[in-house]
Amino acid sequence: MLDVTRLRVLASVARHGSVTAAAQALGYAQPSISHHLSRLEAETGSRLVQRVGRGIRLTDAGRTLAERAEEILGRLDAAEAELAAHTGLRAGRVRLAAFPSALGTFVPVAAASFTAAHPDVQLHFTEAEPADAARLLRSGEVDVALLFDHPDAPADRDDGLRRIRLLTEPIHLVTPADLSGDTLADHAARRWIAGCERCRIHLMRACAAAGFTPDIGFTTDDYVAVQALVAAGLGVTTLPGLALAAHRNAAVRVVPLLDHERVVGAAVHGAAPDPPATAALLTHLTTAAATALTRPQTQATSSPSGV
Repeated sequence: MLDVTRLRVLASVARHGSVTAAAQALGYAQPSISHHLSRLEAETGSRLVQRVGRGIRLTDAGRTLAERAEEILGRLDAAEAELAAHTGLRAGRVRLAAFPSALGTFVPVAAASFTAAHPDVQLHFTEAEPADAARLLRSGEVDVALLFDHPDAPADRDDGLRRIRLLTEPIHLVTPADLSGDTLADHAARRWIAGCERCRIHLMRACAAAGFTPDIGFTTDDYVAVQALVAAGLGVTTLPGLALAAHRNAAVRVVPLLDHERVVGAAVHGAAPDPPATAALLTHLTTAAATALTRPQTQATSSPSGV
């Protein structure tokens, strides 16, 4: 295999026309240039240079190899520049899948700080509930997936994914403003509104632990619609803290449920270390999530789906 350093020496001699000029351009001593040329001739089995008076010139074989060397070195330099750009976060992309209440709270904050710090890295979003987000992550369609789990959920649901815990959010009982009762059991006789599949499973388990089976009259993933249904007196529900931080209907009553919570994490596929853009996004997500539940609540103007 041809030595890249010796190819660079030959290309420099061809470009500058002499050993002295090539040595100055490369920062080598003249004897080093001559040594590399001799070794390259030995490697190729061809005479590449010939002496002319006090100087040298390339043979036909030398000129041919020098031309190819320029092409090879150009490609290598381009590859190094591209890798440096990715390492230095001066190019590339990173793709994130996130559930709606995360998209409605801390994800935009993380995205804004990430983009400000790395303006040349493209950041793409996909809205997806945890099961779909995990599938997208495993298939390589996204680089980071935001997931949540309830403590009573089966372990290893997303086996093979490496998680970084971002926050623990409380689960709240949500009822019409004029209703009293701070526990699930207080509303056992009422109709219930269920959310996404994981949230619905958790609701069923929580109600079973409280001694009843909820009468689920409505099912919707839209946390704005859920609160509107509750405000209209059509049922009661539970919602996680992020959903309420993203949108709070003034006509509902919200009570945190003791010992009911869910854990939100960022998942990646594969062992550490992560690619630079992925690692940077994880840092910004971690920082933004730290205050996601303490920011002032806002009234939503649209109806995002999911929780």
